[in-house]
Amino acid sequence: MNFAFRLKYRFFNAFREIFVHHHGSLEFRSKVFALIIAANDKPPVDCFIMVKEMGMEIYNDDEDRVNLLMLTTKEIVQKIHDKNHDFNIDQLVYKIQQDLEIVPRYAQKIDIKSLKSLVVLTYNEDTIAYQERILEFLSNLQQQYNPKKR
Repeated sequence: MNFAFRLKYRFFNAFREIFVHHHGSLEFRSKVFALIIAANDKPPVDCFIMVKEMGMEIYNDDEDRVNLLMLTTKEIVQKIHDKNHDFNIDQLVYKIQQDLEIVPRYAQKIDIKSLKSLVVLTYNEDTIAYQERILEFLSNLQQQYNPKKR
């Protein structure tokens, strides 16, 4: 990514709520992606590349928005893995549940099929099992808040 985008990202990140159209939706998607990725202690870079590819489909090749999705996801994962932060996966789960309580239509943004492709990039059996439990949890949330998917 070039310098201009990084500068633009830092600016947008500071004022995301004001400048980014539907920032709440983008942040929710980032949280869901980060939940699966952060379950892996050492997530491969391929996970973020895959988030970018999925973002291209979601946002119809809007590269700025896709990069923002990927970088926001990466930021959340780093925050979880950083021992200096008091933020962990359980708190991320709670935030996702809170978002769904406030905006139930976000359940439509949980794409279990796409999220499964992130699990394939994991090689540790314990981590895969953990990620699969997370997928079950997200599937249950999706059904709870999105009756059309039942």
